[in-house]
Amino acid sequence: MNRLEAFRSIAVQAGRGELVFPTNVNASIKLQQALNDPNCHLEAASKLVMAEPLLSARTVAIANSAAYNRSGGEINNVRTAVMRLGFKTLNAITTAVIVRQLGRNISDPEMRVKAAQLWEHTANVAALSQVIALKMTRLDPETAMFAGIVHEVGGFYLLSRTDEFPGLLDGNAEDWAEYGEKMIGRAVLKKLGIPEAVMAAVESLWHGIRVLPPETLGDVLLLAKELSPVPSPFQKSALEAGRQSDTIVDEFMGDDALRDVLEDSADEIRSLTSALLI
Repeated sequence: MNRLEAFRSIAVQAGRGELVFPTNVNASIKLQQALNDPNCHLEAASKLVMAEPLLSARTVAIANSAAYNRSGGEINNVRTAVMRLGFKTLNAITTAVIVRQLGRNISDPEMRVKAAQLWEHTANVAALSQVIALKMTRLDPETAMFAGIVHEVGGFYLLSRTDEFPGLLDGNAEDWAEYGEKMIGRAVLKKLGIPEAVMAAVESLWHGIRVLPPETLGDVLLLAKELSPVPSPFQKSALEAGRQSDTIVDEFMGDDALRDVLEDSADEIRSLTSALLI
């Protein structure tokens, strides 16, 4: 099977809902479903989180990040962290664990590097989305962060299948956009139970046009993606991404709004990105 045939095969399987997840991802999806149960209360949620070391560490780290720790008081336990963050943010963190796990079982060193870069890109987009939504729109910043976390989940899924299909990513980014991004991305988002509004925002990246200042969740996500200092390995080089980020900021200097937000929120963005990268 050549590379393009493999792309088509994976896309067709995904379109039929035939997704192949590592065992640890399936376990985390069950955890996510339990946390999303409306009958799951604080104590039960805290116990579920504490049973997962990676989720526990990330929950406490994000609760202590500058984006969520306005008072400066440091939290050192999961229960208090869950209380500070709330269930919506906890769901985003759980999903972040699932997304990252997709890249942890890859054996090919080159693909592991791509997965690590994709997660660093994702963390930056999620943090930028949260701050942009909070400071520049009336949109829910937690939903924006969640959209940032899942916006490249199709890419993570594709990377998780590269051991089965050697040479799958030897081509260029156009192959991914043409043969996989929409079908694979949409199928994985559906499998994870992503809300329609967030799915629509992610899908807007595939055909969206930048709107400044941002108005919709899709606008926020597209702006955050373009501003990310780390590009997706499915896109352009880091140098081109950096130039693009500077250009976007320069284009929106009529009222200095975007530059002010980025400068004033630099600590929040950096702290939240670091917490997501744990």
